[in-house]
Amino acid sequence: MLLKSKGKHRRPSKATRIATLAGVTGAAVAVPLMGATSASAASVETWDAVAQCESGGNWSINTGNGYYGGLQFSQSSWAAAGGTQYASRADLASKDQQIATAEKLLDLQGPGAWACAGAGGLTNDGVDPGVNTGSGQAQPERQAEQPTTRSEQRTAPQAEKKAETRKTVTTPTGEKVQKGDGEYKVEAGDTLSSIAQKEGVKGGWSKLFQLNDDIVKDADLIFPGQQLHLK
Repeated sequence: MLLKSKGKHRRPSKATRIATLAGVTGAAVAVPLMGATSASAASVETWDAVAQCESGGNWSINTGNGYYGGLQFSQSSWAAAGGTQYASRADLASKDQQIATAEKLLDLQGPGAWACAGAGGLTNDGVDPGVNTGSGQAQPERQAEQPTTRSEQRTAPQAEKKAETRKTVTTPTGEKVQKGDGEYKVEAGDTLSSIAQKEGVKGGWSKLFQLNDDIVKDADLIFPGQQLHLK
């Protein structure tokens, strides 16, 4: 994982701590804390090996420990190396975007920025990894309900119109009123009083009106096709 500020980005690796306790100089550590050259670069295979050691190769990992992504960037390191042009955190960026940012960090701080540099054999070898970072921040996942083809784009409004039609009833004047979802379907000639009497609604027409006040706005006006609740 990466250090947050000066030197490496996080606490030293186990190998580094053992070397320090034994009194061995920095030259004995797997990767010396060397300054980077202007040609800093490593292959994708090398970054994969570093990520395998840092995060188990999980490029979208966020365990809540303050380090993100396959190469375990701290937030400050991610920002310092320009990663925020791709995503706010490393775990939200693609693998290629993380590698591109790591290349810049490698140029800034050298292999010693990663405790797992030795495991991956990370060096300033000048090899261009050839990653494709895209045109900017990762695109959010497209919602499933959005139409994706021209055919779907044409049929979507029609489906919405049909759905709306199913929820309304057209009156003789052309006005659309709420259909409702009750168990009784109004027929021509029906009134609230006749329906209440025919269906034995306790409380009569006023109770029926009360039960359906969400679709019946005037007790004297109900329309064929509306579906009224009886209880």
